[in-house]
Amino acid sequence: MALLALGINHKTASVEVRERVAFAPERIGEAMSDAREQARLQEVAILSTCNRTELYCATELTDTQQVLEWIGRYHGLDPAELAKCCYIYRDEEAVRHMMRVACGLDSLVLGEPQILGQLKSAFSLSQDAGMIGAELGRLFRHTFSIAKQVRTETAIGQNPVSVAYAAVSLAQHIFADLGESHALLIGAGETIELVARHLKQAGVRSITVANRTLARAQALADEVGGEAIELAAMPARLPKADILISSTASQLPILGKGAVETALKKRKHRPMFMVDIAVPRDIEPQVAELDDVYLYTVDDLTEVIEENQRSRESAAADAEAIIEAGAHAFLGQLRELEAVDTLTALREQGQAICDAELDKALRLLAQGRDAEQVLRQLARGITNKMLHQPTVQLRKASADGRTDLATLVHELYQLSTPAERSN
Repeated sequence: MALLALGINHKTASVEVRERVAFAPERIGEAMSDAREQARLQEVAILSTCNRTELYCATELTDTQQVLEWIGRYHGLDPAELAKCCYIYRDEEAVRHMMRVACGLDSLVLGEPQILGQLKSAFSLSQDAGMIGAELGRLFRHTFSIAKQVRTETAIGQNPVSVAYAAVSLAQHIFADLGESHALLIGAGETIELVARHLKQAGVRSITVANRTLARAQALADEVGGEAIELAAMPARLPKADILISSTASQLPILGKGAVETALKKRKHRPMFMVDIAVPRDIEPQVAELDDVYLYTVDDLTEVIEENQRSRESAAADAEAIIEAGAHAFLGQLRELEAVDTLTALREQGQAICDAELDKALRLLAQGRDAEQVLRQLARGITNKMLHQPTVQLRKASADGRTDLATLVHELYQLSTPAERSN
């Protein structure tokens, strides 16, 4: 049984192609069933995210073309075109690839943790659909164990590498307890959406979203359990803000030094943490001159992100070493399992020979034969029958020039050499 991993990701395919190859969550169960039948797969799991679509399979196939053709048919794509941006890994490389994916080493953002949860969901869905058997089951469980080890023993996921996360991370350095802080977010675009989610995850319970379009502010506020206000109402809410993060498309500053000075007086000079992610800037640079204000711009965050990216790259080398050891251990376990059937057959054959010879000995004893003679005959019979086929095959192999088999027998049975026997 071969292990197979194939798919496309942000490095091999454009977003237009990734959109066409993506599997809708509600149709993945149906797709796996169809893939198993049409592409002749024994086991299958599908991982489909915005940045990648991958199939993990256990199969008897030696040619992966059938799987590519199935993906093409399912999504209405030319398999030849799909092949140009598709990667395919078998056995050892498939094991290593899945582990790298789970640890975030193959992600757009190095070390991002979300992919592990997505991979666990894919496994769970496949398991519930009856598409996971012994082969993929072992691989997924071992992969999750390695991913946990990487998260525990390296710093791959400890430092923020996105503007939104870096902003929230800096806030945590300013305020000991974010749960007691109030956040005022200006804007309602994608970056502010990420900031809002990160703040909520960090424990901030009070969030106000200010935006020119109240409906967009309300949609985001509803998501994080906050309050929405129009941008015009923002100055009145400023004194309440411990954390202010702004990202709008305004061509002119929307928050000046005077408004902040007024807010600080009402706050009795309790510190304010501000992050201006916008380009052009939303907050006048002179605000940074005020005491009790910690103002960071997107350039400041870029320095943090670049430093953290370097830190993650260093940690990635440690993660790769753990993955390499994990893949080696997993493949060793597979090879041990492959020997189980042979060992079972060998033991069954040996037991059958012993049982037959024992029955013969018991019959001779029942006839009154000498017990010592019967036992010696029993031992010879077992020895001769156990060694008959190996002896025949070893002689034949030696006659054919296969001396490696004799060497292997010496190793298996720990036999002495002629020189050792003469001594």
